[in-house]
Amino acid sequence: MAIGNRLYNLRKEKNISQEELANALDVSRQTISKWETGESTPDFNKICPLCEYFGITSDELLSGKQNIIEAKKEDKKAKFARNLAISVGLYILSLVAIILCAALFEQPIIGVSLFFTIIAIATGIIIYSSIVYGKTEKEKVKEEKEPKNVVVKGITEIIGIAGVITYLLVSFLTGAWHITWIIFIAIGLLNAIVRLIFGLKNDTKEEVEEDEDEE
Repeated sequence: MAIGNRLYNLRKEKNISQEELANALDVSRQTISKWETGESTPDFNKICPLCEYFGITSDELLSGKQNIIEAKKEDKKAKFARNLAISVGLYILSLVAIILCAALFEQPIIGVSLFFTIIAIATGIIIYSSIVYGKTEKEKVKEEKEPKNVVVKGITEIIGIAGVITYLLVSFLTGAWHITWIIFIAIGLLNAIVRLIFGLKNDTKEEVEEDEDEE
């Protein structure tokens, strides 16, 4: 993106006119227009005033580096939100599957199998998204040092709630109370797997950071 386009976008974001910007920089409105259309570029002595006015660095103004970074961040946020929405839909679908199999087809075992399969897929999507589209390493430093990761806590809570609902539904529909307690064991295993995955991920990052420090 040319400097003229960046100036135009910055001015629009600040919601000011060419004349207002010209008055702030002590130039004519025509000069601002020429800058934005690419007919000319700001003189060296106007670069600092422009940066101060818009609250950016000279590198951001001249190269647009920050704009590229921000665009990538927004793209990652959008992808993470999309995958999170898909995962939530799958969690809901898992409950529908077990209800249909147990109530309509009288196949609670198949329903439970489908439930855990869909839960595994949804959880996998969340884990993948948190790793690929999550925060940058600098932003994660503080969270990674905390005893409980926010994402892990959210996933385990969802698994726990879904598991209790499944236990009650299957138990009431089948009457097999002497067997359905196994669902709680499965919940514990799933939560342990989630914590293990995130724990291994954090340990790996710490080892990499230690190696980089030694170098």
